[in-house]
Amino acid sequence: MRRTYIVCYDIADPKRLRNVFKKMRAWGDHLQFSVFECQLRKVDLVRLRAELSEIIHHDKDQVLFVDLGPTDGRGDRVITALGKPYVTLDAPLIVV
Repeated sequence: MRRTYIVCYDIADPKRLRNVFKKMRAWGDHLQFSVFECQLRKVDLVRLRAELSEIIHHDKDQVLFVDLGPTDGRGDRVITALGKPYVTLDAPLIVV
């Protein structure tokens, strides 16, 4: 069974940040600069955590996984915003 996760990250180094972003694009929907929504099975979650673990520095970076529950029966995704309106991000993140 797939579950929906919000994965967000705070990466201290621009090169690692780019690598984490590229990795996350393969796993989920890009919602905000360092925030993704992913629909993962248990095995997918283990693989994603292992892949990110190889990229990040565990003493300087942080990746959070927020479990929103089963994907089935969730209904449509509803995202509301406070401040600037939410828009789908289709452009890649560019870190200089």
